[in-house]
Amino acid sequence: MFKGRQFDQSVILLCVRWYLAYNLSLRDLEKMMAERGIRVDHTTIHRWTVMADRIASSSMRARPTTRRSFPATPQIASRIAPGAG
Repeated sequence: MFKGRQFDQSVILLCVRWYLAYNLSLRDLEKMMAERGIRVDHTTIHRWTVMADRIASSSMRARPTTRRSFPATPQIASRIAPGAG
């Protein structure tokens, strides 16, 4: 996933996480990274989020759906005391 990328894996994951979690614009993220000394364009961050989305959706599709059998809920027999009611 990160092989051959210009930026470090931690930078890519940080940008993607912030973009998805905090409703930031891509240009805001570009400015935030520049404040930290990392020069990255907003289109690059967009490509990273698209890449992460493809990887996440493909891994979700790859999982087989299984039916779980839950144990039956125990039946509680309630007894009414004789003569009550």
